[in-house]
Amino acid sequence: MTRDELYTLLEQYREGEIETARLVDLLVEERGFTDLGHTKVDTARAHRTGFPEVVYCTHKTAEELLQIAEELYRVNGYALLSRSSAEQFRVLQRRFPEAVFHERSGMTVIGRGMEQRGLVSVLSGGSSDLPAADEAAVTAEVFGCRVQRIFDVGVAGIHRLLNHREQIGRSNVIVAVAGMEGALPSVVSGLFSIPVIGVPTSVGYGANFGGVAPLLTMLNSCAPGVSVVNIDNGFGGGYLAALINRNIEDARP
Repeated sequence: MTRDELYTLLEQYREGEIETARLVDLLVEERGFTDLGHTKVDTARAHRTGFPEVVYCTHKTAEELLQIAEELYRVNGYALLSRSSAEQFRVLQRRFPEAVFHERSGMTVIGRGMEQRGLVSVLSGGSSDLPAADEAAVTAEVFGCRVQRIFDVGVAGIHRLLNHREQIGRSNVIVAVAGMEGALPSVVSGLFSIPVIGVPTSVGYGANFGGVAPLLTMLNSCAPGVSVVNIDNGFGGGYLAALINRNIEDARP
């Protein structure tokens, strides 16, 4: 809050346009977080970055999640929670009947999210990669992207990918999710003049090393234009795609 904004706020309070409780709320929010005791909720993240804080649900109690979600919903009008369980969702749904649970990825969405524009394509090498792919797709959708899901187009049957070439070519960003040897992002980057985000998954047999093999493949890609996030980090891939998509759309005349 700038000095001029603070003067305006105090003047509104003096004139009776703002109640005391609302003034206190605004001043507390200005410090950038709400201290719930167990969690300091970053209420200013959307102001700083354009996207609000996302809750990682693993090892949090249902009551803690409920308090965090209520605060994020109050500030932003929606909330996104990753890696939530069905049990955690049932508690959240009692408070937020409109909440949606994506069982495959564990994403919980409360509220409608941002207005969608642009286009992000989320590709998966195989059906076993869908948990990470769904996590990426839901994240991008909540953060303002139109998303097309094109699944099971791995390089073992390259004709499946080529069948969608025109459709994928309309995208602002491509998220390519793959396990096994993780070759999909390299192939995709060699076909399109579009930023490609590689998401390696832990899917694969023994020498896959829990996702290390596809991670190294993607990092060592000979095709330029590939960026890579951590193993099974669909959220990170979807978030980066949303950032790129937003900047492209904002730059349009």
